[in-house]
Amino acid sequence: MTVQQHITHQTIVVAGATGHLGTLIIKELLSRHAHVKALVRRDTPFSKTAPLEKAGAVIIPVDYQNTVTLTEALRDAQCVVSALSGLRDVVVGTQSDLLIAALNAGVPRFIPSDYCIDYFKLPDGSNRNLDLRREFALMLDNTPIHATSILNGMFTDLLKNQAPLILPKLNRVIYWGNADQPMDFTTMANTAAFTAAAALDSQAPRFLRIAGEVATIRNLQRAASQAYGKEFRLWRLGGLGMLATMIGIIRTIAPARDEVFPPWQGMQYLHNMLSGLPKLEPLDNARYPEIKWTRVREVLG
Repeated sequence: MTVQQHITHQTIVVAGATGHLGTLIIKELLSRHAHVKALVRRDTPFSKTAPLEKAGAVIIPVDYQNTVTLTEALRDAQCVVSALSGLRDVVVGTQSDLLIAALNAGVPRFIPSDYCIDYFKLPDGSNRNLDLRREFALMLDNTPIHATSILNGMFTDLLKNQAPLILPKLNRVIYWGNADQPMDFTTMANTAAFTAAAALDSQAPRFLRIAGEVATIRNLQRAASQAYGKEFRLWRLGGLGMLATMIGIIRTIAPARDEVFPPWQGMQYLHNMLSGLPKLEPLDNARYPEIKWTRVREVLG
Protein backbone atom coordinates (compact mmCIF):
# COMPACT_ATOMS: atom_id res chain seq x y z
CA MET A 1 0.00 0.00 0.00
CA THR A 2 1.34 3.42 -0.88
CA VAL A 3 1.06 6.46 1.31
CA GLN A 4 0.56 9.88 -0.28
CA GLN A 5 1.78 12.60 2.04
CA HIS A 6 -0.59 15.39 2.96
CA ILE A 7 0.93 18.62 1.65
CA THR A 8 0.68 21.44 4.15
CA HIS A 9 2.79 24.42 5.01
CA GLN A 10 4.55 22.55 7.79
CA THR A 11 7.63 23.99 9.46
CA ILE A 12 10.63 21.68 9.11
CA VAL A 13 14.02 22.38 10.69
CA VAL A 14 17.12 21.07 8.89
CA ALA A 15 20.44 20.74 10.73
CA GLY A 16 23.58 20.35 8.64
CA ALA A 17 21.89 22.62 6.12
CA THR A 18 24.96 23.65 4.13
CA GLY A 19 26.24 20.13 3.50
CA HIS A 20 25.49 18.53 0.13
CA LEU A 21 22.74 16.26 1.44
CA GLY A 22 21.29 18.97 3.70
CA THR A 23 21.07 21.39 0.78
CA LEU A 24 19.29 18.79 -1.36
CA ILE A 25 16.82 18.03 1.45
CA ILE A 26 16.02 21.73 1.83
CA LYS A 27 15.46 22.07 -1.93
CA GLU A 28 13.04 19.11 -1.84
CA LEU A 29 11.18 20.46 1.20
CA LEU A 30 10.74 23.85 -0.41
CA SER A 31 9.40 22.22 -3.58
CA ARG A 32 6.79 20.56 -1.35
CA HIS A 33 5.72 23.97 0.06
CA ALA A 34 7.27 23.45 3.50
CA HIS A 35 8.45 26.36 5.63
CA VAL A 36 12.14 25.52 6.18
CA LYS A 37 14.39 26.71 8.99
CA ALA A 38 18.02 26.01 8.09
CA LEU A 39 20.31 25.70 11.10
CA VAL A 40 23.90 26.76 10.47
CA ARG A 41 26.84 27.27 12.79
CA ARG A 42 27.56 30.89 13.68
CA ASP A 43 30.84 30.94 11.74
CA THR A 44 29.29 29.64 8.48
CA PRO A 45 30.33 31.95 5.61
CA PHE A 46 27.66 33.96 3.77
CA SER A 47 28.64 32.25 0.50
CA LYS A 48 27.20 28.99 1.85
CA THR A 49 24.02 30.40 3.38
CA ALA A 50 23.08 32.84 0.61
CA PRO A 51 21.88 30.19 -1.89
CA LEU A 52 19.65 28.61 0.78
CA GLU A 53 18.18 31.97 1.72
CA LYS A 54 17.60 32.84 -1.93
CA ALA A 55 15.79 29.52 -2.40
CA GLY A 56 13.39 30.42 0.40
CA ALA A 57 14.82 28.91 3.58
CA VAL A 58 15.07 30.91 6.80
CA ILE A 59 18.73 30.88 7.94
CA ILE A 60 19.20 30.53 11.69
CA PRO A 61 22.79 30.69 13.04
CA VAL A 62 23.00 28.58 16.21
CA ASP A 63 25.32 27.42 18.96
CA TYR A 64 24.34 23.78 19.47
CA GLN A 65 25.56 23.87 23.06
CA ASN A 66 23.28 26.76 23.95
CA THR A 67 20.13 24.83 24.81
CA VAL A 68 17.98 27.92 25.37
CA THR A 69 18.58 29.56 21.98
CA LEU A 70 18.58 26.21 20.15
CA THR A 71 15.23 25.34 21.71
CA GLU A 72 13.83 28.68 20.55
CA ALA A 73 15.07 28.00 17.02
CA LEU A 74 13.07 24.75 16.95
CA ARG A 75 9.88 26.24 18.33
CA ASP A 76 6.69 25.45 16.32
CA ALA A 77 8.43 22.92 14.06
CA GLN A 78 6.67 19.71 13.09
CA CYS A 79 9.89 17.80 12.41
CA VAL A 80 13.64 18.18 12.87
CA VAL A 81 15.75 16.66 10.08
CA SER A 82 19.43 16.07 10.85
CA ALA A 83 21.92 15.94 8.00
CA LEU A 84 24.87 16.49 10.32
CA SER A 85 28.09 14.67 9.45
CA GLY A 86 31.10 13.97 11.63
CA LEU A 87 32.54 11.72 14.27
CA ARG A 88 31.36 11.06 17.83
CA ASP A 89 31.32 14.72 18.85
CA VAL A 90 28.79 15.40 16.08
CA VAL A 91 26.86 12.15 15.52
CA VAL A 92 26.35 11.54 19.24
CA GLY A 93 27.21 14.90 20.84
CA THR A 94 25.71 17.56 18.58
CA GLN A 95 22.75 15.39 17.63
CA SER A 96 22.06 14.87 21.35
CA ASP A 97 22.04 18.65 21.82
CA LEU A 98 19.62 18.89 18.90
CA LEU A 99 17.42 16.14 20.34
CA ILE A 100 17.23 17.75 23.79
CA ALA A 101 16.26 21.08 22.23
CA ALA A 102 13.62 19.34 20.09
CA LEU A 103 12.13 17.72 23.20
CA ASN A 104 12.19 21.04 25.06
CA ALA A 105 10.48 22.78 22.12
CA GLY A 106 7.81 20.10 21.87
CA VAL A 107 8.77 19.04 18.34
CA PRO A 108 6.85 15.82 17.64
CA ARG A 109 9.20 14.20 15.13
CA PHE A 110 12.95 13.71 14.54
CA ILE A 111 14.86 12.28 11.57
CA PRO A 112 18.46 11.44 12.60
CA SER A 113 21.44 11.58 10.26
CA ASP A 114 21.56 7.90 9.31
CA TYR A 115 21.27 7.57 5.49
CA CYS A 116 23.13 4.26 5.38
CA ILE A 117 22.84 0.47 5.46
CA ASP A 118 20.97 -1.30 8.28
CA TYR A 119 23.47 -0.82 11.10
CA PHE A 120 21.28 -2.68 13.58
CA LYS A 121 22.07 -5.91 11.69
CA LEU A 122 25.81 -5.43 12.08
CA PRO A 123 27.98 -6.56 15.00
CA ASP A 124 29.58 -3.89 17.20
CA GLY A 125 33.01 -2.92 15.93
CA SER A 126 32.41 -3.80 12.29
CA ASN A 127 32.02 -0.16 11.27
CA ARG A 128 33.15 2.78 13.40
CA ASN A 129 30.80 5.37 11.89
CA LEU A 130 27.77 3.08 12.06
CA ASP A 131 28.56 2.18 15.68
CA LEU A 132 28.12 5.91 16.44
CA ARG A 133 24.75 5.94 14.68
CA ARG A 134 23.62 2.92 16.68
CA GLU A 135 24.73 4.62 19.90
CA PHE A 136 22.66 7.70 19.10
CA ALA A 137 19.68 5.62 17.94
CA LEU A 138 19.53 3.86 21.30
CA MET A 139 19.45 7.27 23.03
CA LEU A 140 16.80 8.50 20.59
CA ASP A 141 14.58 5.49 21.23
CA ASN A 142 14.63 6.22 24.97
CA THR A 143 12.76 9.49 24.41
CA PRO A 144 9.07 10.07 23.59
CA ILE A 145 9.81 11.77 20.26
CA HIS A 146 8.58 10.01 17.10
CA ALA A 147 11.76 9.11 15.20
CA THR A 148 12.18 7.99 11.57
CA SER A 149 15.49 6.77 10.17
CA ILE A 150 16.05 6.76 6.41
CA LEU A 151 18.19 3.78 5.35
CA ASN A 152 19.36 3.95 1.73
CA GLY A 153 22.34 1.61 1.44
CA MET A 154 25.29 3.29 -0.27
CA PHE A 155 25.04 6.60 -2.10
CA THR A 156 25.20 5.58 -5.78
CA ASP A 157 27.08 8.83 -6.48
CA LEU A 158 30.15 7.38 -4.74
CA LEU A 159 30.57 4.79 -7.49
CA LYS A 160 31.81 7.59 -9.76
CA ASN A 161 34.83 8.41 -7.64
CA GLN A 162 35.15 7.57 -3.95
CA ALA A 163 34.05 3.92 -3.79
CA PRO A 164 36.93 1.95 -5.36
CA LEU A 165 34.82 -0.68 -7.14
CA ILE A 166 34.52 0.51 -10.74
CA LEU A 167 37.90 1.27 -12.37
CA PRO A 168 37.31 2.81 -15.85
CA LYS A 169 41.02 3.11 -16.68
CA LEU A 170 41.52 -0.61 -16.12
CA ASN A 171 38.09 -1.70 -17.46
CA ARG A 172 37.60 -3.66 -14.26
CA VAL A 173 35.10 -4.00 -11.44
CA ILE A 174 36.94 -5.18 -8.36
CA TYR A 175 35.40 -7.00 -5.42
CA TRP A 176 35.89 -9.40 -2.56
CA GLY A 177 33.67 -12.34 -1.68
CA ASN A 178 30.56 -13.17 -3.71
CA ALA A 179 29.86 -11.38 -7.02
CA ASP A 180 26.16 -12.28 -6.71
CA GLN A 181 25.51 -10.65 -3.33
CA PRO A 182 22.65 -8.10 -3.68
CA MET A 183 23.47 -4.61 -2.38
CA ASP A 184 21.45 -1.40 -2.05
CA PHE A 185 22.37 1.82 -3.90
CA THR A 186 20.48 5.13 -3.80
CA THR A 187 21.51 8.53 -5.15
CA MET A 188 21.81 11.48 -2.79
CA ALA A 189 19.09 13.25 -4.77
CA ASN A 190 16.66 10.34 -4.37
CA THR A 191 17.55 10.04 -0.68
CA ALA A 192 16.91 13.76 -0.18
CA ALA A 193 13.55 13.59 -1.96
CA PHE A 194 12.46 10.61 0.13
CA THR A 195 13.67 12.26 3.35
CA ALA A 196 11.70 15.42 2.55
CA ALA A 197 8.57 13.36 1.88
CA ALA A 198 9.05 11.47 5.14
CA ALA A 199 9.58 14.72 7.08
CA LEU A 200 6.11 15.85 5.95
CA ASP A 201 4.54 12.44 6.66
CA SER A 202 3.31 12.34 10.27
CA GLN A 203 2.65 8.60 9.91
CA ALA A 204 6.20 7.69 8.85
CA PRO A 205 7.41 4.61 10.80
CA ARG A 206 10.62 4.21 12.81
CA PHE A 207 12.59 2.90 9.82
CA LEU A 208 12.13 3.51 6.11
CA ARG A 209 14.29 1.47 3.74
CA ILE A 210 14.94 2.48 0.14
CA ALA A 211 17.13 1.51 -2.80
CA GLY A 212 17.28 3.28 -6.15
CA GLU A 213 18.63 -0.04 -7.39
CA VAL A 214 19.45 -3.36 -5.80
CA ALA A 215 22.58 -4.49 -7.63
CA THR A 216 25.18 -7.24 -7.43
CA ILE A 217 28.80 -6.88 -8.51
CA ARG A 218 27.80 -8.51 -11.81
CA ASN A 219 25.07 -5.89 -12.22
CA LEU A 220 27.68 -3.17 -11.64
CA GLN A 221 29.85 -4.78 -14.32
CA ARG A 222 27.00 -4.63 -16.85
CA ALA A 223 26.10 -1.05 -15.87
CA ALA A 224 29.71 0.09 -16.26
CA SER A 225 30.04 -1.64 -19.65
CA GLN A 226 26.90 0.12 -20.89
CA ALA A 227 27.81 3.51 -19.42
CA TYR A 228 31.37 3.63 -20.71
CA GLY A 229 30.74 1.80 -24.00
CA LYS A 230 33.45 -0.78 -23.40
CA GLU A 231 33.59 -4.21 -21.85
CA PHE A 232 34.37 -4.32 -18.12
CA ARG A 233 35.65 -7.51 -16.53
CA LEU A 234 35.40 -8.71 -12.95
CA TRP A 235 38.51 -8.82 -10.77
CA ARG A 236 38.11 -10.78 -7.54
CA LEU A 237 40.81 -9.78 -5.07
CA GLY A 238 39.97 -12.43 -2.51
CA GLY A 239 37.43 -13.36 0.12
CA LEU A 240 35.92 -11.14 2.81
CA GLY A 241 38.54 -12.40 5.25
CA MET A 242 41.27 -10.93 3.05
CA LEU A 243 39.39 -7.62 2.88
CA ALA A 244 39.11 -7.59 6.67
CA THR A 245 42.85 -8.18 6.95
CA MET A 246 43.53 -5.32 4.55
CA ILE A 247 41.28 -3.03 6.60
CA GLY A 248 43.20 -3.90 9.75
CA ILE A 249 46.57 -3.23 8.10
CA ILE A 250 45.54 0.11 6.58
CA ARG A 251 43.90 1.20 9.84
CA THR A 252 47.17 0.45 11.66
CA ILE A 253 49.44 2.17 9.12
CA ALA A 254 47.20 5.19 8.49
CA PRO A 255 44.63 5.43 11.31
CA ALA A 256 43.51 9.00 10.48
CA ARG A 257 41.33 8.92 13.60
CA ASP A 258 40.16 12.50 13.14
CA GLU A 259 38.91 11.96 9.59
CA VAL A 260 35.25 11.09 9.01
CA PHE A 261 35.93 8.94 5.95
CA PRO A 262 39.52 7.67 5.93
CA PRO A 263 40.22 4.90 3.36
CA TRP A 264 39.75 2.09 5.88
CA GLN A 265 36.31 3.43 6.85
CA GLY A 266 35.10 3.19 3.26
CA MET A 267 36.51 -0.35 3.12
CA GLN A 268 34.58 -1.24 6.28
CA TYR A 269 31.38 -0.04 4.63
CA LEU A 270 32.16 -2.10 1.53
CA HIS A 271 32.89 -5.18 3.65
CA ASN A 272 29.54 -4.72 5.40
CA MET A 273 27.65 -4.51 2.10
CA LEU A 274 29.44 -7.46 0.50
CA SER A 275 28.69 -9.58 3.58
CA GLY A 276 24.95 -9.23 2.94
CA LEU A 277 24.27 -8.67 6.66
CA PRO A 278 22.90 -5.09 6.38
CA LYS A 279 20.75 -5.74 3.26
CA LEU A 280 17.64 -3.56 3.45
CA GLU A 281 14.39 -5.53 3.66
CA PRO A 282 11.61 -4.83 2.96
CA LEU A 283 12.01 -1.78 0.74
CA ASP A 284 9.64 1.18 1.10
CA ASN A 285 10.24 2.68 -2.36
CA ALA A 286 6.53 2.77 -3.17
CA ARG A 287 5.57 4.84 -0.11
CA TYR A 288 5.93 8.14 -2.00
CA PRO A 289 5.08 7.26 -5.61
CA GLU A 290 6.07 10.66 -7.02
CA ILE A 291 9.77 9.79 -6.61
CA LYS A 292 11.45 8.51 -9.78
CA TRP A 293 14.33 6.25 -8.87
CA THR A 294 17.76 6.66 -10.51
CA ARG A 295 19.66 3.53 -11.50
CA VAL A 296 23.41 2.89 -11.35
CA ARG A 297 23.74 3.05 -15.15
CA GLU A 298 22.35 6.61 -15.18
CA VAL A 299 24.78 7.78 -12.50
CA LEU A 300 27.81 6.35 -14.29
CA GLY A 301 26.75 8.29 -17.37
